Amino acid sequence: MRSFVLALLLCWSSFGNAVPAVLRFSAVDSWAMPLAEFKDNHLTGGILHDLINRLAQRLDIPAQIQVLPRNRVELALKQGEIDVRCYVSPKWITNSTEFLWSVPLLYQRDLIVSRQGSEHLASPDAISGESVGTVLGYAYPRLQHLFDRGSLLRDEARNQELVLQKLLAGRYKYAVSNEMALGWFNRDLPDSDRLVSVGTLDEEPVGCLIRNDPAIPAQRILRTLVQMKESGEIDEILARYQ
Repeated sequence: MRSFVLALLLCWSSFGNAVPAVLRFSAVDSWAMPLAEFKDNHLTGGILHDLINRLAQRLDIPAQIQVLPRNRVELALKQGEIDVRCYVSPKWITNSTEFLWSVPLLYQRDLIVSRQGSEHLASPDAISGESVGTVLGYAYPRLQHLFDRGSLLRDEARNQELVLQKLLAGRYKYAVSNEMALGWFNRDLPDSDRLVSVGTLDEEPVGCLIRNDPAIPAQRILRTLVQMKESGEIDEILARYQ
């Protein structure tokens, strides 16, 4: 009997210290550079590619990255198909308390963007009566009351880069873009063609969430992300894309 109990305790101990064969991360297919670069439905570059792979290296656990539509990610988490989701805020999902959250790692600053010569907006309501370029499936809480009233129409594109390309081509007067994507899009354009911010829509700290499952070394992941943040390693990743 004593031998059986010792064996059982050993099994429990081994399970508690078990390391998964891989850590499964999500990547959203509507992300654009400098956040993410995709080729043949694989994440091949960008800030989040580097962050995920560096985290996996520090943990000594291979990363498996699944590229998914934004509206598919929450379902994949619920069904246990992915373990970690990065570049996300608790405000963006309905069941945020079900997950473990890292410290903020980056900031997403959403801007209202237009072409050269456009006036700065006093408030987002100033674009009522227009069509605005948006990313398919993205929520924009500061504009939702205008969408609900029908006084602002969404002209959607599959990803952030396409939204900005359509703005540059004159498809609409305004678009919503995060600040990093705007800077990356403008970098090779002549000064006369560069898109400009005409107002700030929202600013949100973002980090990683981890599925609350005992088979996932969640606390180790969270500690490692804190170390990466405090050591300046995340700032070094960001600097590569400025």
